[in-house]
Amino acid sequence: MERIILTHWSSSIGPEPIIQYPPEKLFPAKDLFLKIWAKHELNKENSVIEFTPEDEDNSYVSVIQRFEGEVYFLILVYSKEDMHDDIIKESPEILALISKNLIELINTNKITRTISEAYNTIRNYSKLDEEENLINFFQDRIKYTILQILRNGVISKQKLTNILRHEYGFSTVNIDLILISFFHENLLVKKNVPGSKECFFLIRDLSCTRIPPDNLPSGQIEENLLRKFKSALKKYYQEFYNASDFENKTIMQTVLFNKDVFSLLKTLRKKQITVNDCLNILNNKEELFNELIDKKFIYEAKGHVYLFSDVRFIKFSPYYLIEKLVDRYQNQEISFNEYIAHLKLLTEQMEEPFSLDYEIV
Repeated sequence: MERIILTHWSSSIGPEPIIQYPPEKLFPAKDLFLKIWAKHELNKENSVIEFTPEDEDNSYVSVIQRFEGEVYFLILVYSKEDMHDDIIKESPEILALISKNLIELINTNKITRTISEAYNTIRNYSKLDEEENLINFFQDRIKYTILQILRNGVISKQKLTNILRHEYGFSTVNIDLILISFFHENLLVKKNVPGSKECFFLIRDLSCTRIPPDNLPSGQIEENLLRKFKSALKKYYQEFYNASDFENKTIMQTVLFNKDVFSLLKTLRKKQITVNDCLNILNNKEELFNELIDKKFIYEAKGHVYLFSDVRFIKFSPYYLIEKLVDRYQNQEISFNEYIAHLKLLTEQMEEPFSLDYEIV
């Protein structure tokens, strides 16, 4: 995506571009906005339309949004070669959410920052693979903080924003844009309940853990070496306790916060490599190499490095919340309607046929 443009449609003078990001270029000609408007008029059942003029190198996606009796377009500008089908076909509601969020901030001092955040959110939406997206929930301080808050059960948007601002110091948070990744990964549901507007319900939680490698060392490996590797692997996982705070901290600090280490693990999933190749991936950090051996992430023998414990993400049903919801309702921290709504969302998952309580990514 090359640009994002927010435009107001005036009934008297037609299209009025308001702001764009990046801001350097001139706004497109008025004729283009008129053609986009016409396409919306012909496709009134769809809030999102695509438009590719024959005489241009660009392709356009427009989201129509009505706010306080006025009509606005959020226009995304792509080169014709760019792929932009994922977010349009899979998650048009995300584009609608982003456009609504921008329009509500038009007359505030937050609009400039918000449109740059919206641009990066859309541009990066399908750029990373799922594992890289999930890492961000642990690397990004505010996302990790929000996940911790959601683990206490249902919360309104207003209360979540207040907690982030007053208890954690996130004073300029655009909560709608941040939560897009939660919706994208199907961790969260947003709905109104009687007496409470815009409540968030955690329906899938996210964690990370070690698992044994899928494949044992192969190729021209000595039988004695393979026997030692299997023995070490069996001993380690017989004594392994993955739920300890110490273990979680080890995984996050050693692997998830270090792109080189995670890249190394992904390489070792496919094949064993030499010590020299391993050090190259780690930017020749010998101390880090030795730390990974000591902490049992890799196994080194006779000049080669093998994956000893992989790190994978787990999405799981947060049934632990049921007990927390009972306590919070009894302590009058949540309303009866909030309590019942979250309880229903969790128990519905139990009743789904052939559903798993967890998914390893």
